[in-house]
Amino acid sequence: MAAEQTEPGEALVGPTLVVGAGQAGISLVTALRELGDDQPVVLVGDEPESPYERPPLSKTYLRGEHDRASLHFRDSGWFAEHGVELLTGEAVVDIERGPTGGRAVTSAGRRVDFTRLALTTGAANRSLPVEGAQLEGLHSVRTLADADRLAPELRTAGHVVVIGGGFIGLEVAADARAEGASVTVVEAAERVLGRAVTATLSDFVREAHERRGTRILLGANVVRLTGRGGRVTGVTLADGTELRADVVVVGIGAVPRTELADQLGLAVDPAGIVVDEHARTSDGLTVAAGDCAVGPNPFGRGLPGPTRLESVPHATDQARAAAATLAGQPTAYAAVPWFWSDQADLRLQMAGLPQGADHEVVRGDVAAERFSVLSYRNGLLLAVESVGSSADYLAVKRALEKGMTIAADAAADSTVPLKRLISRPVDTRSS
Repeated sequence: MAAEQTEPGEALVGPTLVVGAGQAGISLVTALRELGDDQPVVLVGDEPESPYERPPLSKTYLRGEHDRASLHFRDSGWFAEHGVELLTGEAVVDIERGPTGGRAVTSAGRRVDFTRLALTTGAANRSLPVEGAQLEGLHSVRTLADADRLAPELRTAGHVVVIGGGFIGLEVAADARAEGASVTVVEAAERVLGRAVTATLSDFVREAHERRGTRILLGANVVRLTGRGGRVTGVTLADGTELRADVVVVGIGAVPRTELADQLGLAVDPAGIVVDEHARTSDGLTVAAGDCAVGPNPFGRGLPGPTRLESVPHATDQARAAAATLAGQPTAYAAVPWFWSDQADLRLQMAGLPQGADHEVVRGDVAAERFSVLSYRNGLLLAVESVGSSADYLAVKRALEKGMTIAADAAADSTVPLKRLISRPVDTRSS
């Protein structure tokens, strides 16, 4: 689904150029219009699709439960009505700017002149740096095209190996088990979801997948993929273990796409394009948002310092801050991070950031797969992780959004709804 486009080589003049047509890009454009900004916009995406939802790709879409058309955020009429020129299937390959604007050139040779610039370039999946990585049957999941390639193979595979025990890897593993495949997850770290969740939730998730028939290998490193006739047939681990594989799915993290920021001379570190609380980059003119950007912790609780989050709510909220900056109505990006993951019949819901916690409270029944983990630092509520306990999740999310807390000793009593325990306002920037 693509909007009508001008011919390659024809110059476009758009006061605002938005590079990257993912969640952050479409959110930024939408926010500009909601703020009353009516200047022309050129939105450029290197995929042939118009902007679409990514979370269903490793969940309902991969299982065939989500139709393709409903993934798209807007139809072509919306772009025309709102004065947005959408360029799909083109990457910006060259860009330069000065104090009053600049020019970009796309892979099709199209020139785009602009006065305002936003980088919402997203991230790219890390590739697997081992022998055999060129074999057919090796997949990753980030784009609609990725999911379209993987889905039919997943439905017929007898043996699936998932490399990486992050959210995407575990969601795909659950999908493969639902299709009847024998599934092994290979994780190099000592626990799954290690960078994102508490050890309590991590241990539960591993055991829950194992109860459902998935084999999970921790502290395991892949050294080689083996194949026959150009197609993968197995995975070799560092300890010599050989795993049979008809399909291999790699989910070992993502790398922010910062090439254009480098070209512009913007401040970039390994975590992404450096921005402030208003989504401004180091030149004070360009904005950046979403998976490509790293900035101040928008939550204000827990560990201080630069933060890069990969989630739909983060991309949306930071993009709104970027739009406000471009529109001359700067508003600091300050929001409670939240996230969800569907894995088989499990729904994990998280709000806040548990990193830096010094105490946790588990309420509910872990064995019954209905519980919540509340994380605290210096007695202040930081986060909740809920499994089958949406009421707990919603109560904590709302408390955090209002700058409130819940006393740890009271939270342990699962017979008392958390919404009744929300207490005094706190300074969310003080800890």
